[in-house]
Amino acid sequence: MAPKRVGIVGYGHLGKFLTKAVQERPDLELAFVWNRTTSVLHGEVEGRYICENLENCSQFSPDLIVEVSHPIISEKYGPMFLNTADYLVGSPTALASQPVEDALRAAATSHGLYVPAGAFWGAEDILKMADRGTLKGLKVTMKKHPSCFKFEGELKAKNEQICGSEAVTLYDGPVRGLCPLAPNNVNTMAAAAMAGHNLGFDVVQGCLVSDPKLTDWHIVEVEVTGPQIAGRNFTVKTTRNNPADPGAVTGSATYGSFLSSVVRAGGRGPGVHLC
Repeated sequence: MAPKRVGIVGYGHLGKFLTKAVQERPDLELAFVWNRTTSVLHGEVEGRYICENLENCSQFSPDLIVEVSHPIISEKYGPMFLNTADYLVGSPTALASQPVEDALRAAATSHGLYVPAGAFWGAEDILKMADRGTLKGLKVTMKKHPSCFKFEGELKAKNEQICGSEAVTLYDGPVRGLCPLAPNNVNTMAAAAMAGHNLGFDVVQGCLVSDPKLTDWHIVEVEVTGPQIAGRNFTVKTTRNNPADPGAVTGSATYGSFLSSVVRAGGRGPGVHLC
């Protein structure tokens, strides 16, 4: 079987890691790399792999296009990507915009739209519950050091005002309202909203806690509520401790997890898939 040709959109920390990892695996082959600032790529990526303009990405014959840049990429280029290849949306907070989600779902007719589970533990089981309509509640709580958050608007000011050692809850409500305020931090929550599709972005809950004491970890808690059985609700709660230094937006374990998603993505046909 020929290796899967992967195009990488974005060359930050995760994009660099993926570019190197893809070239080291026999089951993957680098198709192209794009970055908003092309000069960053010169000297680090062979010229034959550099895509100067995303409008021309089909010329590199990718089997899978992987976005690890910014949510705006899916809005601007997602449907075009899906006309070319399978598409893995590495910034699923983009899907909190209903028009963007609708456009990508509509475009996923000949290729698949893939959403990485990332730090969302139990994603496949929750997807099965959503498919059966038995998922009744889903909440994701993320706890990080204040320096690990990258916010927009009101949350940025609220986080900057934290002093002392006490944890502060910055947001507790529907995931749809949180994604535009923290597009780089809550991709796990967006993945949860896609997995729990019978609830969606308006019903799946997200909670962000800024904790100055968390100098070594990113903590992700997932609370699942299922149907009543003999008068009692089925519930599951998981806690994931991801090693991370202060200032790190992405935890250490995320890199390997994302590479696994790249390996799993593709070949499942049209529609939306978790990976």
